[in-house]
Amino acid sequence: MAETSDTRTPAQIEADIKARRAVLAETLDEIGVRVHPKTIVGDAKAKVAANIDHTLGRAYVGVNRAVSDVRAKFTDEEGAPRLERIVPVALVAVGLVGLLALGTRRRKG
Repeated sequence: MAETSDTRTPAQIEADIKARRAVLAETLDEIGVRVHPKTIVGDAKAKVAANIDHTLGRAYVGVNRAVSDVRAKFTDEEGAPRLERIVPVALVAVGLVGLLALGTRRRKG
């Protein structure tokens, strides 16, 4: 192997060492901040909040889509109600409520 000679002066070497120490000190400070418990807890809270926001956003979109689908089944293109679909559903609902009321009456009597 060929030896390389350092042509820097002692003052230049000392300046390089000081510069590297400053960079190292800055890096160690950064690491200290990153591993500090408050930083870790804050990062964890931020991740949880972001996940909750994302989940709520997806849920909102899903509910919006479901409402739009139901609305499309019971209204026409102009937004007018489709009685041929609403009346049977209303009759079934009234029948179920009536059956539930009769069942409750029989249990009491």
